Amino acid sequence: MAPRIGARQNSGMRRKPLYKVTFLNQGKSYELYARDVRSSELWGFTTIAELVFADAGGVIVDPSEEKLRDEFRDTRALHLPIQSILRIEEVEKRGTAAIRDAASGDKITPFPMAPPKHGA
Repeated sequence: MAPRIGARQNSGMRRKPLYKVTFLNQGKSYELYARDVRSSELWGFTTIAELVFADAGGVIVDPSEEKLRDEFRDTRALHLPIQSILRIEEVEKRGTAAIRDAASGDKITPFPMAPPKHGA
């Protein structure tokens, strides 16, 4: 098994590190949080597993996080090509998972927008 990125000695009940992984997928920049990031057994890939999302129960604050949770609901692990990964950060606490436009960095809102009314 490949070593985990940023592996530390686990002393007692210490929590696993939390990683923010930013990668490109179909012209969009994805930001996900995971507890397990390591070199994949597939050559040229990085494995991202144990994805972390906000609790499903409660008020939806960010629809893009809900979209990501739905997209990766049944995913045990992502095997990402190393050239698609923009950044891996070890963080103290989870932020909001997001999908952004890769060119502008603007957050992509999955809500349908009403077309403008002409001649109104």
